[in-house]
Amino acid sequence: MSVSSTRAALGIGLALAMGACTPLRSHQGYVVDTDLVNSIQPGVDNRQSVLQTLGTPTIASQFNGGDWYYVARDSRNLGYTLPRPASQITLQISFDPAGNVTTIRRAGIDQVADISPYGKITPTLGRQRGFFQDLFGNIGTVGAPGAGAGQGGGMGGGRTRP
Repeated sequence: MSVSSTRAALGIGLALAMGACTPLRSHQGYVVDTDLVNSIQPGVDNRQSVLQTLGTPTIASQFNGGDWYYVARDSRNLGYTLPRPASQITLQISFDPAGNVTTIRRAGIDQVADISPYGKITPTLGRQRGFFQDLFGNIGTVGAPGAGAGQGGGMGGGRTRP
């Protein structure tokens, strides 16, 4: 192999190695246009005007007439690592029962909760019971005092014949 071939191979290998460390950027959700967002005014706009100005919300609340949420998130990661959020904007628009805008709230990434799963089990409060304890745990409790059965323990409601 000549020196130029070795240098070319080394240059290609170095370019491939550097390409693997390039940060990847992604955007999820609503594309925020600050002029459009700032044009929404409480007491002036209603559901229809917000829908025409901002488009369909990312999430619509199911309770109390519904709030609309527009969520935009930018993430970054290196190579094959999991994406980490770099920034997030959440726009919450609240409506009164007549459908008029009452409040507009903005939140950032500081209010995003980071949830880390705990292994393969979910910790719960209470007793630690195994499979067989759950399966056979009620044996002997049917008809026991205080277990919910009537005084007679059988059918007929405890009545006697005259």
